[in-house]
Amino acid sequence: MRILVLFSLFFAVAAPAAAQMTAAEFDAYTRGQTFYYGAGGAPYGGEEYLPDRRVRWSFLDGECQDGHWYEERGLICFVYDNRPEPQCWSFERTDKGLIARFAGDESLSELYEVRRSEAPLMCLGPKIGV
Repeated sequence: MRILVLFSLFFAVAAPAAAQMTAAEFDAYTRGQTFYYGAGGAPYGGEEYLPDRRVRWSFLDGECQDGHWYEERGLICFVYDNRPEPQCWSFERTDKGLIARFAGDESLSELYEVRRSEAPLMCLGPKIGV
């Protein structure tokens, strides 16, 4: 009887984590939406997901960077006009929203969805004469 109780406690605690999203699942969930992400309890940035796997990123300072994403080895990789080296992430969809885990530098390990909107990011125009 004790073994049965121990097994049931173990499986209750060790519930499976959300599965990593495929590129098709990620595209279907994000396309046409703007997601706002947090890290460590603070706002981090927002990303607008456009048709044809195009994106627009902002650190919520009014400046936006255009780019695109693609799938590589099960990760979602982003390349931006101002930063051509890929930044690859794994994404999981949970009951609280997306969780993104950076595949690389451990100093930025996880972002989480704070809010989702159909409205575009607020991007200021180019800095002319600066």
